[in-house]
Amino acid sequence: MNQNNLYFVGALLLALFTAPSGWAQPNSETRAPVITHAFAVERGYYGYIWRIYIEADDPDENMLRIALVADGPGQGRYPTDWIYLKPQFRKHFRGYVQWNTFSSKAGYISEWTSITLKVSILDKTGNESNIAAFPFTFESGIPDPYKYRLPLPFEQRDLPRLGYVTIDLVNPGW
Repeated sequence: MNQNNLYFVGALLLALFTAPSGWAQPNSETRAPVITHAFAVERGYYGYIWRIYIEADDPDENMLRIALVADGPGQGRYPTDWIYLKPQFRKHFRGYVQWNTFSSKAGYISEWTSITLKVSILDKTGNESNIAAFPFTFESGIPDPYKYRLPLPFEQRDLPRLGYVTIDLVNPGW
């Protein structure tokens, strides 16, 4: 490897390990996105298809991606998952992200296991929105978790799916 290539690799590694999670330094000249409404059910069985409803605005029209971080007692914090937004959602969106809670790594999640999913939005300049936190407990024997009434402004049943959560849960007892 020649010297120019070594400088390039060194500069790339420096940028990679010193940049914040949003890859760009927050810009004080632009405004951060804002999560204006959010909703998710709080209980469901293992394997439940969990929908997390979000509405957000960005006056600068440059929302880029949704950050999703899960925490669980005995499991700790999982790596951040990212959903990149389509261009039509850069200024405003109202939709949901879907998490199929069955996990190939878990085998099974024990009854009463709780997790918290934290959601925020980053724009192209590195500004991060407020954080919406969603607690969820795995429970069987509850009324049908798919039969719920969506609050305003999510009462429409044809909201777009913004993406999938790809966090693989781990059984804390294993």
